[in-house]
Amino acid sequence: MTKFCHLWLTCADKIEADKTAKTLLEKHLVACVRQMPASSAYWWKGKIEKIEEVLLMMESREDLFDEVEREVAKLHSYDAFVLEEVPVSKISKKAEVWLKDELHD
Repeated sequence: MTKFCHLWLTCADKIEADKTAKTLLEKHLVACVRQMPASSAYWWKGKIEKIEEVLLMMESREDLFDEVEREVAKLHSYDAFVLEEVPVSKISKKAEVWLKDELHD
């Protein structure tokens, strides 16, 4: 059974987000990428950092996670980027057909 997911990734800026989105789409590792501005606060090396980032929310399949991670590692500027997978428990029938058609086997 095909298991779809959302992948979440923050990027340093719009340029990095656009490059990452384009690469993942061209390789059919994701079917859709949404970009949103994100104000982030997080712990890094013992202190709290606050920055502006771009959040990517991508539609994909669970079995493609490792390939997505490898591609992101080639493109991302962070020492420790956070790529997260969120399983999709239900999806509309037409969206399921679209995802199956657009994601590589």
